[in-house]
Amino acid sequence: MTHAGGTRAGATARARAYVESGGFEADLARRVACKTESQLLPASLPELHRYLVAEMAPAFQRMGFTTRIYDNPISGQGPVLLATRIEDPQLPTVLGYGHGDVVRGLEDQWRRGKGPWMTARDGDRLYGRGTADNKGQHTINMAALDAVRAERGGRLGFNAKFMIEMGEEAGSKGLAELVAAHKSEFTADVLIASDGPRVKPERPTMTLGCRGAINCDVVCDLREGGHHSGNWGGLIANPGVILAHALSSIVGPRGELLVQALAAPPMSMAVKQCLADVEIDGGECGPQVEEGWGEPGLSPAERVYAANVFNILAFTTGTPGRPVNAIPPKALANCQLRFVAGTDAASVMPALQKHLDARGFESVKVVPPPASNDGRFAATQTEPDHPWAQFVAQSLQRSANARPAMLPATGGSICNDVFTDILGMPTIWIPHSYAACSQHAPDEHILMPVTRSAIALMAGLYWDIGEGSAPGKAVRAA
Repeated sequence: MTHAGGTRAGATARARAYVESGGFEADLARRVACKTESQLLPASLPELHRYLVAEMAPAFQRMGFTTRIYDNPISGQGPVLLATRIEDPQLPTVLGYGHGDVVRGLEDQWRRGKGPWMTARDGDRLYGRGTADNKGQHTINMAALDAVRAERGGRLGFNAKFMIEMGEEAGSKGLAELVAAHKSEFTADVLIASDGPRVKPERPTMTLGCRGAINCDVVCDLREGGHHSGNWGGLIANPGVILAHALSSIVGPRGELLVQALAAPPMSMAVKQCLADVEIDGGECGPQVEEGWGEPGLSPAERVYAANVFNILAFTTGTPGRPVNAIPPKALANCQLRFVAGTDAASVMPALQKHLDARGFESVKVVPPPASNDGRFAATQTEPDHPWAQFVAQSLQRSANARPAMLPATGGSICNDVFTDILGMPTIWIPHSYAACSQHAPDEHILMPVTRSAIALMAGLYWDIGEGSAPGKAVRAA
């Protein structure tokens, strides 16, 4: 029976019951079955639309939201759904976010579960593509909202909007343009959303932004065609050797960044304090932190959440897998800089080229990657002392009876600048997965103990916002 007053404990109990009764697994099974592979656009467009029309819109409408599906302003890119529930214009408005698209299924590579498109339990693990990234995470938040609504007799106590994007894994192309064109419809006082992993499976985590990402190709292209390595070895330059030395001038043998122009800005004391008690733990079967790798003088948490990192994603020269006795004409490295807020993103590629030229690598060029591998995201951050950040931290601590990890940014990248820069709001991400979940890989899964913890945390947070003590409408982004 629904009670008009209700309690915080009642809301969290309803949320937990949704998981324990099998409701969560049933809903997620239907959603995982939608083959929403945005990396296969435009062929996957019908499935992307089906996810919004058949799954998301009806679910939000049952919760008293109105829904609208927007076509992407860029032809061939995924649509976006906005669900809206306004209870009182004087109340604060919370925007949620999730993405219903996934990376390619990689069907032939799965070794656990029943493949990418069927959920399957194995102990505490629930397998399926999108279980962790991101269908499971937005399903948790939607159910937590509904638990609070039911416990309060049909009211949340605040206004809610929820965006479901269908192109995040393809780079969120068109999302910024769409939101800018419909700014009043998407605007809110704060973004509270979920994506990515916790720092440790058992520790509630909140992040206040994301690192940015710039992909580039570093190329040494010397001539047309290869030439016999016996007849010409020692007489003509080998682009693979040149490129290897060029790359070693950018990043050192322990992963340290050697180009000062690409370094992260100095860490603030607030960020240092946030990361002081953060321990990185990938959980069972996850990789272990290698203490001697990365920027010297930083803790592991500072290296991944507050530093800039240059990575070589792929290196190609000759014919890998079937080499021939020839000096190749060309060598190419796909590279990436992950960077924190405050880094001048526009100067990254010019600074790399200047660095290489100054060291005698004039034959090595830094060029933009193909559009299919652009992977460009801005870096963003809400300050740790922002009223909304402090409010959320206190709510999570109340629910978990332990201090949550507060991170200045996620290690990865997402379209957070749409919310901070276009909509002008503080952003808080509360991840519901863990680092060894195999997202983007075969055997993706979530942990059911984390799911049970997460849904209670979110129900408690939504309840607290509806109690009337959340930051007022005038409190926006710093």
